[in-house]
Amino acid sequence: MAETQSYHDRDGSIWFDGKLVPWRDAEVHVLTHALHYASSVFEGQRAYNGEIFKLDEHSQRLHNSANLLGFQIPWTAEEISAACREVLKANELADAYMRPVAWLGSERMGVSPSGTKTHLAIAAWEWGKYFHPDKARDGIRLTIAPWRRPAPYTAPVHSKASGLYMIAMLSRKHAEDTGFDDALMFDWRGQVAEATGANAFFVRDGVLYTPTPDCFLDGITRRTVIGLARNRGIEVVEKAIWPDELESFEQMFLTGSAAEVTPVGSAGPWRFEVGDLTRQLAKDYDDLVNGRIANQ
Repeated sequence: MAETQSYHDRDGSIWFDGKLVPWRDAEVHVLTHALHYASSVFEGQRAYNGEIFKLDEHSQRLHNSANLLGFQIPWTAEEISAACREVLKANELADAYMRPVAWLGSERMGVSPSGTKTHLAIAAWEWGKYFHPDKARDGIRLTIAPWRRPAPYTAPVHSKASGLYMIAMLSRKHAEDTGFDDALMFDWRGQVAEATGANAFFVRDGVLYTPTPDCFLDGITRRTVIGLARNRGIEVVEKAIWPDELESFEQMFLTGSAAEVTPVGSAGPWRFEVGDLTRQLAKDYDDLVNGRIANQ
């Protein structure tokens, strides 16, 4: 399915509040609380060859994200996983991107969520690489985001909450408007954090470095790649990384369910090579999600 087709006008089925409904019928009211006050959490996950990678982890994280926003999802993580599989089967998809999303409804209006109902929907569609394969092969180009990741005491930073993606959206738009593929975000202290929707890794002298996720998501793909690296005997260091350290790194790549493992050629003024370690971990990840090596 072409990505230019509107997402509201497609064939297929979406799981909506406990049952499959025709794609075009999966609608919410304009006065939905989540639309006005960002009371929404979501997941992004991929299916490969009919199997949804790390599905149970994604379903549990959706619950955790909702809890951090103060609302409960009335379906268990196990029921959400089963619904995801049902959606994949109903749409006859083998390789797909999936979007479970939970939100508060339109029963009440006002900042307080009291009296609102929690809703849950799950959609899936064919979606190729997050970044164009030619760009990813040579390393994508990042600018430096004009917005910073907030401090943990100012926002529920460990929730995959829609509201936290406002600054990511603005930063990504800024990047694309100025000729870049994405943006590298710093945090409120000025330390390196992540890209707009993916975690960051760096390589120096055969050692893998990644920022400590104390104000942004510790991604499922991030943890997977750390495991793959350690299985190869590669030392992995999680630490605070300041911008002036970036010039000492030889390689950089991003990780995420959408981005998978994507090499970076530049970030602002800093240049990186697409080296052997990056290529190896990208291959290891591809082998893992496609079942060519045992799941971790």
